[in-house]
Formats: sequence, C-alpha cells, structure tokens
Amino acid sequence: MNCTKSKPIMQDSIFKNLNNEAEINRILAKVESIDYKSGLIYLPSDLDLFKQIGPACQREVKQEVGTTGKKVTRIITEYNVPGKLTTYDNFELYCPKCGKKLSKNGLGHTVKLQHVPIGEHPIKLLVEKQRYICTNSECDYCWDEPIEFKADDHFITKPLEAFILSKLKQGYTAKKVAIECNVSKNLVKDIHFKYLKGIYTENGEGKVFKRPLEKCKNLGIDEFLLHKGHQYATVIMSLDTGHVLYLARGKKKQVVYDFIDWVGMDWMKNVEAVACDMNSDFEEAFRERCDWLKICFDHFHIVKNFNEKVISEVRKDLQNQLKEEGNEEEAKYLKGSKYILMTTEETRKQKEKDAKDEKVIAKGSELSGRKEIKQLPGIQKQYHEIIEKNELLILIDLIKEQLSRAYSTDKERGMLIHINRIIRYCNETENDHFKWFAKLLETHKYGITTHAELKISSGKVEGFNNLIKTVRRMGFGYPDDDYFFLLIMDASRKDLHWS
Repeated sequence: MNCTKSKPIMQDSIFKNLNNEAEINRILAKVESIDYKSGLIYLPSDLDLFKQIGPACQREVKQEVGTTGKKVTRIITEYNVPGKLTTYDNFELYCPKCGKKLSKNGLGHTVKLQHVPIGEHPIKLLVEKQRYICTNSECDYCWDEPIEFKADDHFITKPLEAFILSKLKQGYTAKKVAIECNVSKNLVKDIHFKYLKGIYTENGEGKVFKRPLEKCKNLGIDEFLLHKGHQYATVIMSLDTGHVLYLARGKKKQVVYDFIDWVGMDWMKNVEAVACDMNSDFEEAFRERCDWLKICFDHFHIVKNFNEKVISEVRKDLQNQLKEEGNEEEAKYLKGSKYILMTTEETRKQKEKDAKDEKVIAKGSELSGRKEIKQLPGIQKQYHEIIEKNELLILIDLIKEQLSRAYSTDKERGMLIHINRIIRYCNETENDHFKWFAKLLETHKYGITTHAELKISSGKVEGFNNLIKTVRRMGFGYPDDDYFFLLIMDASRKDLHWS
C-alpha cells in the first residue's frame, strides 16, 4: 500500500484526567531538577519538533580531505543523537477519506539527517518516524509522518542548510564547507546553486538572468578569460553601483545586441555612457543600436598601449641598433631601462624622496636569508641620462607629459588639443611605432576626449576582472559555466548579504 501525501484530519488529544496531569507534572519536575555536571554544555537544537530519547553516541568515522590526485583520510568523531518527532504527539489523527481513526502501522523507521556541527564534531540525528493506516478495513488510506525540519532534496536539516549558506556568503569555498559539515561537495554546490538561481534568475529556473530594476546612467563592459584555449566571456557592469548586470560567452557584437534586447530599449534610454577598452566590436555595437550613447575609452588602456607598443619597442630597436654599431656598453646600459622610461615625473620624485628618507621597500628576514632593501637614490639622474642620448626617447617624455595634461583637463575641447598635439608629434617622427600610436589615437579620438566631460573609466570592470580570477582560483576552476556566472553575479553584490 503506497502512502499518500494528503494530511490526515487532526483533533486535539484529550488530556484532562488527573492521572495524565500528574504524570506531566512529575516529568516537568524531573527536568527542572537535572544536575548539570561539569564538562557538559546544553544547547538548543533549533528543532522544535524533535525530541531526544537517548544519549548521544560517539562514532569514529573516516573523512577524505585533500585533492582528487592526493587524497588524505582523517578520523573524526561524529555524534549520533537518537530522537523522535513530536509533531502530532498532542493530536488524534483521522482519515481524510472516511473519517475513521488512524492507527500506527508497525514500529516505525529511522531517518538519518546531518545537523549543524558542534566545533569539529559532525552531528547526525537519528529521527524515528511513524507510518499510519486507516482502521477502516475497506479504506486504503496510508500516510507517512513527514519531517518538517528536513531540507528539500537532501538528508540534512534546514538549520544545517542555512548554516551552509551563511558560510558560503562569508566567502568559504564549497570544499571547505563540505569538510566542516561532513557532507559532500556536490551537496553544498546544489544548495548554493539553487539559492543563487532563486535570487538572480527569472522564476528561479536558472535559464535567464533577472532584468535589472534600477536605472543605470553609466555602463562598463570588458571581456575575461573563461576557459583555456582562448574561450572568453563578456561582463557588463553598472558603474553607478558596481553590480554585474549581464554575463555571456564570447566577446563579439552579438553579446551587446543580446544585452540590449534583454534589458529593452526603454531601459537603455536611461544610459548615457559606456566605458570600455578599445575593442571595436563593443563600440560599434553600442553605436549601431543606441546612437545617443557616449563611448569613453579608459586612460589605463591608452597608457598601457603607449608603454607596451611604443616605449618598449622603441627601446628594443635602439638597443639592437647600438649592438650593430658595436656600442655594447651603451646597449647594456639601455637594457635595464624599460621600467624607468615608463615612470612618470611624479613617481620619480616620490622615489627620490623615499631614498632621502631611507624608506625600506623590502624587509629583511633571517629565516629566508633575505636582506633589507632600501630605496636607492639617482632615478631622476639615470632617467635624464638615458633620454638625452636619443631624440625618440626625449619625445617619449614629451608625449607622457601631454597625456598627463590631457587627462587632467575638464574641458573636452582642451583635451582634444592635447591629443591632436600628440598625434602630430608621433607622425613627425616617421617611426613605425609612434605612427601606430598616432593612428590609434586618431581612430579613437572622440571616445578618448569624452573622459574630460564624463570622468568615468572602465577601472571598476578591470578591477572586478581580478576578482573573477580570484573566484576561479578559489574553486580550482568551474566547468559549469552557469554556476560560475552566478558566482560572479553574487560576488559583485557582497554588500547586500549583510544589509
């Protein structure tokens, strides 16, 4: 006979006779007079429907820790706590089909549930539950007593489920939580995945992200490495709140089209600007669909391109030229000048000040044998000695100064003057590296100069990309992209967990 899920009819049990009252008073008096011995701590279980019926038994169990390739087994002490359900102790149960009284069917059975650990000791509840059948022989009603405090889909208690989620919100990895609670890592992932889908996806189904309710003035967009083998994904973030709004595989125009279709044009009309790197696909896609948007290219990417594609390459060419001319001493002197040439005037002045103050930049250690290192003087002198020996290096210094002035101005027209001046300087050199940089500035000129008015950058997105790498490293990679995307979405909203 299969048990039905429909609940029986409940009626308050009659405990009005004196014998039962006397028995209840006797038990209460006995509980109140318990001798609390030293070495014991009595704590509530947060399970109002569970009653312990015997002492907790200690049991030595094996727990596997470590990695898949190098597993380590340790012995831990688990406490098994026997108990029963008290849900229907004070009720008489009647059949919902025929109205006859229900009777117990057999001696019942035991369900094992993992509970919140105490210290390093896992707690397992041995819950006795009862089956009931109708006393009417012609009725086929059968009912199995439910465990109200059991978590859905897993043999753990609801308090343990809440404990696991609280640990995950604090930044614990699924593996660490699984070891602490003595459950499987997949169970922890299932609980977390279900929770994240409920918060960040439509109807909790995990198929589509929830559309943002709040309006956004400035967006940031960037790509990040999803898997090895040049598999990338794109993240779109609100620069106003720092919250991730959208994630998708790929880094092409289609990602932007899908995002705009997803949020709708009514929502996009509130957006005024987008900060991004010089990925032409992102820029063109936004301009095609939303021609009112202002595109702002980040200062960081301009300087990075100048450092890597101009300063570094020009220095290499000069070094090779000196070697061909047989001037090995000058070539050797230029070899270690890469980062000196990339420094700004402010940085060099600060280093000279640190040297004067004898600032320690690396502490010594007796254990590793590392010596204490102090900031050395002379960086300004060395810098000027290097650039004075070549006109191209002098031009590098001039362009860096113009870039600094350009990004410090508050007027778009004033910034355009500085950018045009840099373009002219680069083209006049007839050097391929400088001409490449001039072309880069020319093609992205108006996206660069909007910085003067908007004062926004993709720095938040770039910084968040580092957090994405941290999330991936903590979990040793995530083959499940859906779960990884939800983790990224959640990582941008950590402030909401404690509000």
